[in-house]
Parts: sequence; structure tokens; C-alpha cells
Amino acid sequence: MSEQARTEISSLGEFGLIDHLTKNVEIHNASTILGVGDDGAVIDHFGKQTVVSTDLLLEGVHFDLAYTPLKHLGYKSVIVNLSDIYAMNAVPTQITMSLGISNRFSLEALDEFYEGVYAACNRYQVDLIGGDTTTSQRGFVISVTAIGEVSPDKFVKRSTAQKGDLLCVSGDLGAAYVGLLFLEREKRIFMESPGVQPDLENETYVIGRLLKPEARKDIVDFFTEKEILPTSMMDISDGLSSEILHICKNSNLGCVVYEDKLPVEEAMKTAAFKFEIDPTACALSGGEDYELLFTLSQSDYDKIVLNEQISVIGYMTEPEQGSHIITKGGGKHAITAQGWNPLK
Repeated sequence: MSEQARTEISSLGEFGLIDHLTKNVEIHNASTILGVGDDGAVIDHFGKQTVVSTDLLLEGVHFDLAYTPLKHLGYKSVIVNLSDIYAMNAVPTQITMSLGISNRFSLEALDEFYEGVYAACNRYQVDLIGGDTTTSQRGFVISVTAIGEVSPDKFVKRSTAQKGDLLCVSGDLGAAYVGLLFLEREKRIFMESPGVQPDLENETYVIGRLLKPEARKDIVDFFTEKEILPTSMMDISDGLSSEILHICKNSNLGCVVYEDKLPVEEAMKTAAFKFEIDPTACALSGGEDYELLFTLSQSDYDKIVLNEQISVIGYMTEPEQGSHIITKGGGKHAITAQGWNPLK
């Protein structure tokens, strides 16, 4: 079998590379007046307010190329930014993407990465409107800025929850963390015995939750359809417990969370038991779920009760009462932030 041809990025030059990577850009939004190709892009949101969020992803800190396919990485690097826009109750419309690349990457490798980028842009109807590429001495560096629009003053902050509000999450929790444990385990085995084939059978769900997360556009669309305005909201990137504490701190409130209300998928439970770890610990402290954590007025309960993608996990209290979880056995424990911290 002949080896795949390798094109050195240096053979194109920076502008040639940008032209190559953006030649298939599609425009999905009327708000994109001018996209890639000039010194700057031009956006007109026609009377809506603009929401902007930026994320930096570093090889060896946020992702490991030993088990992360480049196409998945391109997809995920878009999704994590769109998730921040949805967490503001806004609709993402444009992204810019900047890359730091070392010479170990070929043009074909970058094409694979951009396949994932464009797949995410197409799925979420978002326009890639610019960015930059530069040489990185060590590792792959990805910086994405996402831009979105929201009807005037319908954006939702972390600091506006009210006492008595319902505390809710979308989807299910903890699976991405367990997926990471499997991939790290298989990497260790491979490093020790390169001939051993990975054993990931039946773990499709948890590994998929890590390598190909989705942003919760459906939940924000549901809010619009049902005329629900959450009182506070954020996305779950660093783990449920630390995000709950953010909302409590920023809103100057306490909360009560019920362990038996935490949404966990059966596949995650089974996988967690293989590592002899508690699924509740994964749900509370595992990061990278990209679900939405939000508070609602109790008067909105009837609107959400039939949505199977939304779980009410507790309620907001006076700040003096602190933040606690009630276990299945009836015990009461303070919620501690054990989520992932990239600065440790």
C-alpha cells in the first residue's frame, strides 16, 4: 500500500495556506456581510445584540493527539465555543479560528482538521469568517472566537438566579470523563506494548461524548418556543459541582442538589464501575459535558416537565444555607469544586 502523499505546509506560504483552508467556506447567515479574504470581516446583526466568546485549546493540556482524531478535534474546537454562546441564551452565527502549527503537521493533516471544523459549522449553521495561522515551536495551538446574536436584553448571565428558583441541567452528565479514562488507559497500554490492539468495545457512548460533543442548540430553541427565559445559565465544561458553585457565588445564593435527580446514562454507570469509581462522582466532577446548567422560576416548571432532555436537580436557597447535596441515603454534604482546572 503506497503511503499517502504529504504536502509540506511551508510550500504554500501563509496566504496560500489560508486560501487553501478557506476555499470551500459557505455563508449561512445574512448577518455575515463580508467574510474571509479582507483585513477584517463585517457583521450586521440587524438590531440584535452581539455575544462574543473566545477559547484557547492547547495540545497536551486540553487534548492529546495520541487518541484524538484531527477531524474530531476540529469539530470539538468549534463546539466548545458554540456551547458558550448558547449558554448566554444566544444563537451563534460566526466564528474565527487561529492556529499555531508545528512542521510535523502536513497539509493533509490540516485538511482533516478543517473537515471537522466545516462539519460543525454546517451542522450549526455558523460561518467561518476569519482567523490566523502561525508557526508553533511546540505543539498544536487552537484559538476560536465565536460570535452570536440575541434579542435585546434576552441574554442570560450567571449572576441573576433568584432564591427559590429550580436548578436544572440538560442531557446527562459524567460520560465524557469516563470516556477520557478509557482512552488514557488504552494509551498507557499502547506505550508499554505497542502491538496491543485497543479494547474499546461497547464504550462507544462515553468515548463519543468526549471526542464528539454537541452544543445544546435544541435546549435554547426550546426556551424560545416555550417563551422561557432562564434566570441564570452557564455551560458545564469544568464539572457540574464547580459550575453550580459559580452560579451560587455570582448570584450570592446557596443551593440544595439531590443525588437521585442527577441525570446519568446507563452506559456511563456501567463504564464507571469498570474503573471502580462512583458514577455520582463522575457526574459531579467530570468535565467536558457541554450540557447547560440553568435556573428557572418555579412558575416555568409546567413548561419543562415533559421535556426529557431537562432534569430538575435541586433549587436555590439563601446564601447562609451554603451549597449542599442530599445523597440517596439522606446524608447532607457540602458541594466542593473538584472539577478540572487547567491551571493546576
